[in-house]
Amino acid sequence: MSEQKPITVLLADDHPHGREGMREIVSGDADFVIVGEAANGEQAVRMAAELVPDLVLMDINMPVMNGMEATQHIKSIDPRIKIIMVTVSDDITDLFESIKRGAQGYLLKNLSPSAWLEYLRAVAVDEAPLSKELAFRMLQEFNGGSRASQAPHQASAGSAAGASEDDTYHTALTQREREVLEGVASGSSNRQIAESFGISEHTVKNHLKNILQKLHLDNRVQLTRYALEKGLIPKK
Repeated sequence: MSEQKPITVLLADDHPHGREGMREIVSGDADFVIVGEAANGEQAVRMAAELVPDLVLMDINMPVMNGMEATQHIKSIDPRIKIIMVTVSDDITDLFESIKRGAQGYLLKNLSPSAWLEYLRAVAVDEAPLSKELAFRMLQEFNGGSRASQAPHQASAGSAAGASEDDTYHTALTQREREVLEGVASGSSNRQIAESFGISEHTVKNHLKNILQKLHLDNRVQLTRYALEKGLIPKK
């Protein structure tokens, strides 16, 4: 990615040491440029609107406005900004709620710097797969009634919940597009999908673009949620 312009990043964490840790990881790679740091969710929303970063690293628990609320506000301002929740716990409730509010993914604070950077690059180009474990846990959450408790008018524009109401969207997909969709939902990367079907990564990206347009979705996370609701991920 060195030939492309750097990925701009906004850090949001109420603990100075938390921001310092993220800063050390991100600033150590020339592909990323930190454009701002926020100490609470309200600051994160304001700075995101002013700076329009490519990525926001958002701590979940912050004063004034927590990370989930801030995520929802930022996505309503500019849905192109990608948000990654940063947490010390993989509690499914927080992660699931963050994704429902528009987050593109999550990172655990105890992961290695190399894992962070690899994941950030993947999210920046919308190639980060949702882990199979989290996908199954999300499916359990859906089955537990969280989807049923959400009224249709509460679904965000372009969300998987809204798209899933109309089965005609799914029937509009070609056989190969359905296969690519299932690959994404099962946690496969673009490269893995390309290798499994003997096609190029460029072709996979084109299929994904067409799938997102046909299903009226915005990103890979929403696509995975759609697949979960449609039962396209085999149960264990």
